[in-house]
Amino acid sequence: MNTVTELKILKGNTKAKVEAELSRTGGLLRLAPAWVPRSFLQPGLRLKLHPDDTYAYGAHRGGIDERWFASTTEAANEGRVPDEGLSYVVVGRERFTLRKAVEDCGATLVGRAIWKKYGRWPVYSKFFDNMGPIPHHMHQNAKQAKLVGQEGKPESYYFPPQHNNVGNHFPYTFFGLEPGTTKEQVRKCLEDWNKGDNGILDLSKAYRLKPGTGWLVDPCILHAPGSLCTYEPQWGSDVFAMYQSMVEGRYVPWDLLVKDMPKERHKDLDWIVDQLDWPKNTDPSFKDHHYLEPIPSGDTAREGFVDRWIVYGRIDGEQLFTAKELTVDPGVKCTIQDHGAYGLICVQGTGKINGQPLNSPKLIRFHELTEDEYFVSEDGAKAGVTFENTSQTEPLVTLRYFGPEVNPDAPEVGAHKLKGR
Repeated sequence: MNTVTELKILKGNTKAKVEAELSRTGGLLRLAPAWVPRSFLQPGLRLKLHPDDTYAYGAHRGGIDERWFASTTEAANEGRVPDEGLSYVVVGRERFTLRKAVEDCGATLVGRAIWKKYGRWPVYSKFFDNMGPIPHHMHQNAKQAKLVGQEGKPESYYFPPQHNNVGNHFPYTFFGLEPGTTKEQVRKCLEDWNKGDNGILDLSKAYRLKPGTGWLVDPCILHAPGSLCTYEPQWGSDVFAMYQSMVEGRYVPWDLLVKDMPKERHKDLDWIVDQLDWPKNTDPSFKDHHYLEPIPSGDTAREGFVDRWIVYGRIDGEQLFTAKELTVDPGVKCTIQDHGAYGLICVQGTGKINGQPLNSPKLIRFHELTEDEYFVSEDGAKAGVTFENTSQTEPLVTLRYFGPEVNPDAPEVGAHKLKGR
């Protein structure tokens, strides 16, 4: 048994199956890869997906440029297949969505606080991988998204070195707008949408992207992500609005600007401009308020492992998600305790997690099962998860992301400067 399609879909309540698996593994659920295409982008080919499967959904759907992790959020793609973007739990010869498992098991999986406040797993992460830049766009805040029955989307970036052996065509990201930019200038860009390149990048500033660093991005801030493969912990939503009319000579339809705006506002240029958070977009100290560098969470290097904060900080006073990178030296075993549930992906090496197989594959077929992704329940995380690097030559490296308000000990943005970085 090597493929998802060979697994029987479990129908009905999953509670008994999940609880038995958590008991067997010490709080772990194995997940199958969740692949997502984007019709308007060119894949960056660093997801370890077999090249024959880049267009597994069909060329009309676009190439696969994303892999979603521990996701209970559906991709907002036109013409999507059922369950696109949802992660599947694998237990023996059966499978079921993580969304269904959370619905049936609630606090047992995500923790009491998250379940009580949200009634779901409200975050997800992904690898986002493109050959070139994508359009200058923003993600709506909660109030704006609610107008179309959606949720807002703050997000964060980390550029794992293991997936960035090449930078592809444009490893720079435009963020926000230059201080002094006026709303009239942005409005003029929207007026010029069908004249070719509407020039909105002339009003912005690009930052060079560096593997092993990251950014925290609030809703309503314009950004045109560059071509590094990106690990993106974010809120469980897929809303966006693209404000750039052409990218690398490719036309961006007006529909991608207004897809998550009320229909009566689709031609209201002043209203569309006002959806941007002007103070945050024109912040003269933007990098100081959004740039992230890894910060070790403890002094453990002599023990053969290092756990680093890679996503941290707050958005409008709230800690919506955090993430850590654990590196375990060859032949070393360690037990890591956390405050809450998390989704985990292995990006390098071979080993075990609570005795279960854990390894980073070199190449993956579209329907193939892997041993690189798990969801860890809150009780399992609090009890401690044991990582063992069974290699004698290569580090074992994993990334894990957490839900809202789970890590009160996480640093604030800018803390890397206090550590002498």
